[in-house]
Amino acid sequence: MTVAVDELSGTEQAVLLVLMSEARPVPNPELERLGPKLDRSSRERLNRLKLVDTTSGRPLLHELTDDGWAVCRSMFGAEAPSRASAQGRALYTVLRALGRYFDSADLRPADVFLPPEDDAPPDAVEHRVRDTYRRLVQRPGGWLGLARLRADLPDVARGELDDALVRMYQTTGVSLIPEENQKTLTAADRDAAVRIGNQHKHLIAIDA
Repeated sequence: MTVAVDELSGTEQAVLLVLMSEARPVPNPELERLGPKLDRSSRERLNRLKLVDTTSGRPLLHELTDDGWAVCRSMFGAEAPSRASAQGRALYTVLRALGRYFDSADLRPADVFLPPEDDAPPDAVEHRVRDTYRRLVQRPGGWLGLARLRADLPDVARGELDDALVRMYQTTGVSLIPEENQKTLTAADRDAAVRIGNQHKHLIAIDA
């Protein structure tokens, strides 16, 4: 389903932008702290349009879908709504500037907007990832499949390794990318992928 930006209310647009900026599931109370309150009717509409996934529970958790990311990207080139406030017009001016940068650098929002970085220092899991990478890859910067990495760290819990990879992705010298040729992916490759910014990454490279 293709959704035009002008089909959404200002509140709905703002909620999408907050979820894009956080790039993670956001609890309902935190979403209200970071942006506008998402009332039930807007939440159900965003769910119905398949722009936001909401996980039931207490509290509710909201996360952008792929379509939601696409709508956010389209906002980068959109004109401010005619009834937008001064702050709203300023926001759209900033978004258009971001759009120009993303176009020139051939970037997607998921390449830039990442989950908040953990302030904790690198842990033992990260050190083991780096040691394993150096052992398996002949030269710094070479690509290593996450399926092979996980196979060499069988005692590390899935969640702990995922958290370490997300932290490493936010540091200089570490790259995580999807496999360009998706047809070559095995079931093990797909299962080993780590999800960052609503995108599945299958390969890691470490410069040093």
